[in-house]
Amino acid sequence: MKKLFLIFIFLISFLNAQKTLDRVEPPFWWHNMHNPQVQILLYGKDIASKNIELSDGIKIEKLEKVENPNYVFLTLNTNAIISSNFKINVKEGSKNIASYKYELKDRRPNSAERKSYNSSDVIYLIMPDRFSNGDEKNDSQPNLTEKANRNLPNGRHGGDLQGIINHLDYLKNLGVTTIWLTPVNEDNEKQTTYHGYAQTDLYKIDGRYGTNSDYSKLSAELKSRNMKLVQDYVTNHWGISHWLIQDLPSKDWIHQFPDGEGKDGFKRSNYRISSQFDTNTSEFDKKLALDGWFDTTMPDLNQSNPLVLNYLTQNAIWWIESSDLDGMRVDTYPYNDKIAMAKWAKSITNEYPNFNIVGETWMQSPANISFWQKNSKIGEIENYNSNLPSVMDFNLFTSMPSAFSNKQNWDQGIVKLYDSFSNDFLYPDINNLLVFFENHDTMRWNEIFNSDIRYYKMVFSLIMTVRGIPQIYYGSEIGMRGNKDKLGDADIRRDFPGGWKSDKENAFNPKTQTAFQQEYYDFSSKLLNWRKDKTVIHIGKTKHYVPENNVYVYFRYNENESVMVIINNNEKDQTLKLNRFAESLHNYTKGKDIISNKDFDLKNDLTISAKSSLILDLK
Repeated sequence: MKKLFLIFIFLISFLNAQKTLDRVEPPFWWHNMHNPQVQILLYGKDIASKNIELSDGIKIEKLEKVENPNYVFLTLNTNAIISSNFKINVKEGSKNIASYKYELKDRRPNSAERKSYNSSDVIYLIMPDRFSNGDEKNDSQPNLTEKANRNLPNGRHGGDLQGIINHLDYLKNLGVTTIWLTPVNEDNEKQTTYHGYAQTDLYKIDGRYGTNSDYSKLSAELKSRNMKLVQDYVTNHWGISHWLIQDLPSKDWIHQFPDGEGKDGFKRSNYRISSQFDTNTSEFDKKLALDGWFDTTMPDLNQSNPLVLNYLTQNAIWWIESSDLDGMRVDTYPYNDKIAMAKWAKSITNEYPNFNIVGETWMQSPANISFWQKNSKIGEIENYNSNLPSVMDFNLFTSMPSAFSNKQNWDQGIVKLYDSFSNDFLYPDINNLLVFFENHDTMRWNEIFNSDIRYYKMVFSLIMTVRGIPQIYYGSEIGMRGNKDKLGDADIRRDFPGGWKSDKENAFNPKTQTAFQQEYYDFSSKLLNWRKDKTVIHIGKTKHYVPENNVYVYFRYNENESVMVIINNNEKDQTLKLNRFAESLHNYTKGKDIISNKDFDLKNDLTISAKSSLILDLK
């Protein structure tokens, strides 16, 4: 009996110790970082009332307590710590009641100088839940609320990291060089969690996708194929079920409105993010735009709180270092505190000078979009520099559907593309713009144009030959459709055919694709693989000509080569008088069509078929 009693006492003591120290974040760190400081969050019941000591005589540079007694923040100088691990001890008086073994790892060789994605790459955007189910055992998890149900359009369908790994050779053969996944961190809300943008644990991969090790494996598998991994990072909001939101360190960790709804003071953003720099805006509208929540289950983070900002900064660096990432895309970028986010971006690029980060700058005006790119001329007006290397070209994106839908007049038709590119002078780095014609938030291009492949070929030719970094969306290359306006987000996020064992079609294998899918795939693959080695497309200059008869002509050129691109959006064949392009043609007399390999004589007029594109390597 005495032995059982002692075991019982031990178990009670152990459980109490566990309650005293429930979480340590980041769970480990590294030696030899550019910034030697690391701030460690300790979480546990009334931990602020306890004494915190480190083993091996290591000093705590700063110990910070907050409103909530369940939190303590320790700042350490890793340059002053020689050992690779040490203990964080939680004491009550002289008694040690909890302990955590903290590790300082060695960095990978040349980690700080890692390469990132750039204009030589093509990014393939994947929504992991809808791409491929490589491990059916993880479809539902006992500790995660929403279970797999492929019959629900907005439910979890079972796609995972292993499914992506299984099809990396398909992507490489297609001509893709980089993949961007929508967020794969834990999203443990009650429903509609498949998109991942309401995260509930920033240090953990969602169990329905796999594990942290699986994520690192994906990164390694990509590198073995000379491909790259881009993480989708969210700084603006978390999910309302995030453990930190459920027990806030301080009231100002998130934005709350005294007259808002519920215990957290919810108010929805008015989404008018031009108020970030609008000199005429009211403070009322600006506050609602920036501090209002993106949605009812997405509390708006207060990046101006130094602890919040440091948490987000360290977490991003932790993922880059631990999973060997090649870049980031940041969701809802202009909704954040812009001063804080400039510090966030600067901290990351200080650690990784070559690291590329693209912000989702969903605005209409090139002036508004360019404000957010590093060293922007527009930003200089108010002495602001975002330090954000790349932005998404939403002006071009919004111009394209109407550009290809309408007949040309002064400001309609394909001239809208010309007008969009005429604003390139606003951007400090035009080669570092993300260009795209569809993504996970938009109507599918093939839906807009009712599966008319001619429109796909024209827009694909455009995106792959203009300045910037082209991004395509999973299934674009096989003609997938989806109507966001009528059927909602789930319809533009359909399952990729062949990603599930029960699928009747398999579009991952070109030999089993339908004739319809194969026509899209063959065109896409040929153009993507041609683009890989075309430096003139990656970083060459552009010269374009005012569209005539709904025909747009531009050249990408450098000192060594030139490519002529012709897009005929007219319903009829068009014959071009080539003397108009003499300043770009120079001594070139022939052009090889990169799709058909057919040679064209450039000494005379050139005829191009209706609703088609022609990409000529000039000789």
